Amino acid sequence: MKAQETFDSNNDTPSSMKAENEEGKNIQEYSEQKEEHMEIKKSVQETITQTKNNGMEESVSLGPTLDLSKLQQLSFSELQIKAAEYQIENPGLMRKHEVIFEILRRNAQRNGAIYGGGVLEILPEGYGFLRSEAYNYFPCQEDVYVSPALIRKYGLKKGNLVSGPIRPPKEKERYFSLLQVEKIENEEPEKIRGRIIFDNLTPIFPNRRIFLEGKSGDLSMRVMDLITPIGFGQRGLIVAPPRTGKTVLIQKIANAITENHPEAHLIVLLVDERPEEVTDMERSVKGEVISSTFDETPDRHVQVAEMVIERAKRMAENKIDVVILLDSLTRLARAYNTLQPHSGKILTGGVDANALQKPRRFFATARNLEEGGSVTIIATALIDTGSKMDDVIFEEFKGTGNMELHLDRALVDKRIYPAINIPKSGTRREELLYHPDELVRIHVLRRALSSVPPIEAMELLLERLKKTKNNVEFLLSMNLKD
Repeated sequence: MKAQETFDSNNDTPSSMKAENEEGKNIQEYSEQKEEHMEIKKSVQETITQTKNNGMEESVSLGPTLDLSKLQQLSFSELQIKAAEYQIENPGLMRKHEVIFEILRRNAQRNGAIYGGGVLEILPEGYGFLRSEAYNYFPCQEDVYVSPALIRKYGLKKGNLVSGPIRPPKEKERYFSLLQVEKIENEEPEKIRGRIIFDNLTPIFPNRRIFLEGKSGDLSMRVMDLITPIGFGQRGLIVAPPRTGKTVLIQKIANAITENHPEAHLIVLLVDERPEEVTDMERSVKGEVISSTFDETPDRHVQVAEMVIERAKRMAENKIDVVILLDSLTRLARAYNTLQPHSGKILTGGVDANALQKPRRFFATARNLEEGGSVTIIATALIDTGSKMDDVIFEEFKGTGNMELHLDRALVDKRIYPAINIPKSGTRREELLYHPDELVRIHVLRRALSSVPPIEAMELLLERLKKTKNNVEFLLSMNLKD
């Protein structure tokens, strides 16, 4: 038995050794496979690194890169051609923003990259959206959502121009989302962090003149240069009864600024205006035209005005000269009055005592900044409309501006344009805008015109201006002894 046990024990030994040999072989094969796998992984990693070094982010071919801002600037006919490329059916039955949304969605399905940008509007809840200038900052379907985390991380403020890569909406989401902030005010985010906020900048009197006289020699602009000079940072009122040519005057001022000062950023803001006037302004003026027509709600008038003024502040912080032509301040004040909760204190004409605080703050934004940059606001104020509310609004703003230009109905009745009432019009601290020699001759001119009635004064001035090519020639032709 012992021999048998011994024999069995000897049999077990070769069996166990055989199993151990097989196990060792398996371990060796696994080790070789692991090494082979690591080599393949290393090779793939090297390929990816080499691909990135060659300027490609992915080895997979991507679809085209689309820019949301450029799509919004296309006309509807151009969008229809673009929609045909993405096989969108019946784009003519869709609204413009719906076509853009569908193009972006289908581009994302093709693995295409999307780049977006716009002016940031921060809502009370803490998040924001990038609004488009092409849509007058009106909320629309393709607005880009900006998370509170991004707003806090980059210190974004309402009115900032923000751009970066965006992604399409996921399931149960409605809007495109901003993935990363690449540019703020067309600069790297790091360069914006050190900027001083608008409220901490130092306001000073306007001391850099805006020349309105152009190559065309328009008499309205020549008269304004002589009677009511404008400087960067001016806070001016054009006081006008109905049908006295205030909108045409705004157009001429806008065209003069774009011609003589192309470095300035011009914004024409039309509040509670007729749609045909908006179209005419957009076709006549080369600058940015933002509008809210009379068929829209008062909160829409207020929203677009606040977006424009916040945008102007952000540009002024970057030392840019911004000129806002507002038509009209009276209608904007009416909108604020409609939205103002009743305080129990009602002024004459039904104006709430607290309703004019916000439009006053809007108007007070105009200033020349010592550190560089400025915000200029030239706004129209309506009078003699038969509404006591309009008269109260004008009286509230009467002393806040530093330039007033009064239009006269009596001059319009005689078809005398520009219908400027010379004795009532003028600019505070005009000596900062005129050359000393020029100022002496301007004073002589004002004394001569003040001695005759307003209608005769305007007729006399226009008659003399027509005989000269420009204002310099006109002032030099004056007899200083008169």
